[in-house]
Amino acid sequence: MKTFVIGDIHGGLKAIPQVLKKANITKEDKLIFLGDYVDGWSESAQVIDFLIDLEETHQCIFIKGNHDLWCEDWLRTGQGEPVWLAHGGQETVNSYRNYTTEEKAKHLRFFEYMKPYYIDEENRLFLHAGFTSMHGVKQEKYTKNYFFDRTLWETALVTGNRVDKEADVYPDRLKHYKEIYIGHTPTIRYNKLEPMNAANAWNIDTGAAFTGSLTIMNIDTKEFWQSDRVDSLYPNEIGRNSNPYRVIKKK
Repeated sequence: MKTFVIGDIHGGLKAIPQVLKKANITKEDKLIFLGDYVDGWSESAQVIDFLIDLEETHQCIFIKGNHDLWCEDWLRTGQGEPVWLAHGGQETVNSYRNYTTEEKAKHLRFFEYMKPYYIDEENRLFLHAGFTSMHGVKQEKYTKNYFFDRTLWETALVTGNRVDKEADVYPDRLKHYKEIYIGHTPTIRYNKLEPMNAANAWNIDTGAAFTGSLTIMNIDTKEFWQSDRVDSLYPNEIGRNSNPYRVIKKK
């Protein structure tokens, strides 16, 4: 069995079959999704349908992202936070236009079932954004950090590969795990189109919400595959309305 990690999808349904096919995924493989399945491109509800069906035939683990947290709240209450609607949420609402109450309830159960984080048998941590507790993710007091924190990735970037893991100055947050896999902060923010590694952290969000691609990675070999640019798969759409990275171009 091989284990693969998949970055933020953001409603880009057309990108998912591309990466699964390129990685030659079989029913014996484990798939770990890092969250943010919705908000951005026009097929958020359809992404959830796809993932629900995929779980029936494959071993899947679904981590919850901040956009999923917002969407879950909307499915439960019918009220969407303004910040959510302005950052791709309205496109998600539109994608549910023809869904029945029963279908929405099924999706709500799927969101409720998602994990805040996952630690595998080799002590590798998977979560959407980060945590701040120096004692590890299980000791996190502010659990919304699982979905929103960027300081874990910033700490990994500053640490880089310059500090030995056994050194006293190596950040305590990073010492607890063999590896950490996250999404949330698009690598195109750093003009990188591929997954980024800093210290023992891997960022797999390669900007599928914007001008980047969806990425799937084999966590043992670090080989990865990417979809077409997701904006090219939805040429008549603009993706996330407030896109701070749209000026970044692929070569």
